[in-house]
Amino acid sequence: MATGRAPAPGAALGFGLGLVLLAGPLAAGCAGSGTADGAASRSGPATATGAPAPHTTSPEELCTRIVAYWSRRQLKGDTVGDYQEMGLSDGQYDILREVVDAARAELEHGDADSADRIVERKAREGCDDRYRTGGPSKGPWG
Repeated sequence: MATGRAPAPGAALGFGLGLVLLAGPLAAGCAGSGTADGAASRSGPATATGAPAPHTTSPEELCTRIVAYWSRRQLKGDTVGDYQEMGLSDGQYDILREVVDAARAELEHGDADSADRIVERKAREGCDDRYRTGGPSKGPWG
């Protein structure tokens, strides 16, 4: 729908200025992506988040935590039932029984701090040994 009239003086300037104002922040966001002389960086894109990578819990670490937890509960006489109710495999439960036996022997001497250190050490040693070759070969409950 042409009116036959020429645009008002400065209308094109206003439109062009609007584009510059809109594009300005986009260009400014790229300002830090080059080197000091303005050339593009060859090292690739930088990470934007700066957040640490997520931690993946190893089978050994998970085993150690759960065996130590349930060992401490058993030493207090606070248990829920069999090894499956605790979320342990048969092999992990074997480790737990060894840990509890060693810690109980230490508790008989009255040293609770030493017994707690035994729980940590024996649980870690047992779990490290169990998963040294990549895990049990008897399936998930072995």
